[in-house]
Amino acid sequence: MATKTSQQKTGNSTQKHPDMRVTRTREAIRSAFTDMICEMDYEQITIKELTDRAGINRKTFYLHYDSLDDLLGEMQNEMSQRFMERIKNLKPPYDMDKITRAFYLSMEESGKFGERLACSGNYHYINRRMVNAIMRDTWKEENAKAKDPYLQNIIMAFVSQSTLSIYRQWVADQKRIPLEDIIQITITLVCNGLDAWLRSSDQTHHPRYSR
Repeated sequence: MATKTSQQKTGNSTQKHPDMRVTRTREAIRSAFTDMICEMDYEQITIKELTDRAGINRKTFYLHYDSLDDLLGEMQNEMSQRFMERIKNLKPPYDMDKITRAFYLSMEESGKFGERLACSGNYHYINRRMVNAIMRDTWKEENAKAKDPYLQNIIMAFVSQSTLSIYRQWVADQKRIPLEDIIQITITLVCNGLDAWLRSSDQTHHPRYSR
């Protein structure tokens, strides 16, 4: 269900922008929710604890959102839109190197909240939904080499899941490889394959990545 607008909340059809109280309340809700996502499984999050942390009551929460799913959906959409904005002039699959870079930069902007959605098994269904939405919106058939829709699905599954798997492992390893290096490694592996990486000079062990 869509997030409630300021007009719906106030009943004033002429009001186009929320006032500062509305803005502060929504920021408090979102900040508390972000902290809880980073700390616990989604199923453990309750509106009671969320409102306690945000310093509001349940009635106030429902003036802004219909449910926790509504709130999560809003924040997911914002993450997706930031990524979409970065790649709006790119053409998959031909610009996969630039799209891969945009993915990493977008995830870094999202901080721990983005890491949690992308990496935690408890949020697998959520990040899967996000990936599907992004792939649906970015993959334009006129730009695709594979006109067969089933082959197209396989290509995009490979690209998206390979990139996401590398990102997850990078996070699991506490990001010991510098951001620019992991971007280049991902581009090489996803766009050119393991054979290309094995032929490159980047395959050698880097002491700076060690504990």
